[in-house]
Amino acid sequence: MSPKKPPILTTKIEEHRLKGKRRGAVLKEQVWFEDGKLSHYSLVYVNLKRCSADHGRVLGYDNSHGYHHRHFMGKVEPMPFTSYAELVEQFIREVHELWRIEDAQD
Repeated sequence: MSPKKPPILTTKIEEHRLKGKRRGAVLKEQVWFEDGKLSHYSLVYVNLKRCSADHGRVLGYDNSHGYHHRHFMGKVEPMPFTSYAELVEQFIREVHELWRIEDAQD
């Protein structure tokens, strides 16, 4: 009997520090794969000028703690998950809508 091979683990991390009127804010994507399959993810928009709760996380999606959930201004709620690609599109749409609202308030 041959020994079981350890899984191949890979990670993708992208972080964008925003400039201009959103200077100091951060958009961050972290994705972990095990043997080429999505295992964990975290999408986050952090802006301490807009949210002091949850370490400045205005909006976030992740699947830590064993379930898919959404963070918004310090509150957490479970959410359905269909695919990571759809989740990324939803996150981008929601961030753009938040920016539109922020711009109208400034």
